[in-house]
Amino acid sequence: MGKDVPTTGIRKKPVSAPVPVRAPGPKSTGLHSGVVGDHIGDTKHHGGNDQAIYAYAREDYAWWSAELGRDLPPGIFGENLTTSGLDLVGAVIGEKWEFGSGLVLQVTFGRIPCVTFQNRMGEPRWVKRFARANRTGAYLRVVTPGSLIPGDRISVVDRPAHGLTVAESFEIYMHDPARLARLLVAPELPPELLAEVSERLAGSE
Repeated sequence: MGKDVPTTGIRKKPVSAPVPVRAPGPKSTGLHSGVVGDHIGDTKHHGGNDQAIYAYAREDYAWWSAELGRDLPPGIFGENLTTSGLDLVGAVIGEKWEFGSGLVLQVTFGRIPCVTFQNRMGEPRWVKRFARANRTGAYLRVVTPGSLIPGDRISVVDRPAHGLTVAESFEIYMHDPARLARLLVAPELPPELLAEVSERLAGSE
């Protein structure tokens, strides 16, 4: 009997045609990625409704390129969507992005780096370095299905008043347990993350 070989969907390349997007369903049992035709290898930790799309900003690409002293090809971060003109570091958890195509996505959390990502980048200690820099990009859930179209406009059409950003929530979750209660102001965070936070808070009482 053959042995299962782990696969990865981190290798992405730019496309020139529209790509359909829909909610993929539960992480382990659904369609995995929100992007039709996209492959996710590690369905235990990636994909599902709360990680349907992964976006990374051209501005953060430029920052990393300067930091690493090398050009970074499009898609090396494994993103489904490369944005321009959007502040992903300052994006508020739960804010909604509307695309010209009618697609609507909602910000859920930042990316927690893994060993697969480190291998892809070929940088020593990349997991810690990426987490420390806190330029995580943003995971998004699908609110209204549609298509990702190259060059399409993106408008932030709703921004929750709680003001908890991707960067602040990631910093708290990864490095500042004393402030975990702050995360509970954002019901738009992934339910499993909120449940984990509640358990950690209960355990610290």
